[in-house]
Amino acid sequence: MSAKNATPIGFEEHDHKACVSQALSAAEARCAAEGLRLTPVRRKVLELLLREHRALGAYAILDLLREAGFGSQPPVAYRALDFLAENGFVHKIERLNAFVACNHPDERHSPAFMICRLCDAVAEAQSSSAKGGLGAAAQAAGFHIEKTVVEAEGVCPACAEKAHA
Repeated sequence: MSAKNATPIGFEEHDHKACVSQALSAAEARCAAEGLRLTPVRRKVLELLLREHRALGAYAILDLLREAGFGSQPPVAYRALDFLAENGFVHKIERLNAFVACNHPDERHSPAFMICRLCDAVAEAQSSSAKGGLGAAAQAAGFHIEKTVVEAEGVCPACAEKAHA
């Protein structure tokens, strides 16, 4: 799926088991190709984020790691998250001080996140920093945008449906 025309992932129905499996396989292949070490802890953190399809804070991840038999010291989770974020496998959701698996780890892109304020589900779509009001303002100021992250808070389809039921 190209990042340029990708639809948001996170709110729609899909084969979740295949989604997680394919993403882990792609991460393993990329790490092997680029000489990156996807340690068991790093792989497990990525798997946890892929399984959840919602943002998780470092301490929630640490609890899940502990349950899975990994270390219980905060640096364990933070080092894994730093590696995964640095290499584009996860994104930090600043609004929640939490992390979510990237839906397009093999592509350079400007993510736009839609965050459900009721269930913390997160859908990732694409934004374009060079277009729209921000792009125009940057161009007028002679500023070259290198990276943007857009975060929007609202209500996901499942929570909206529950509210109307």
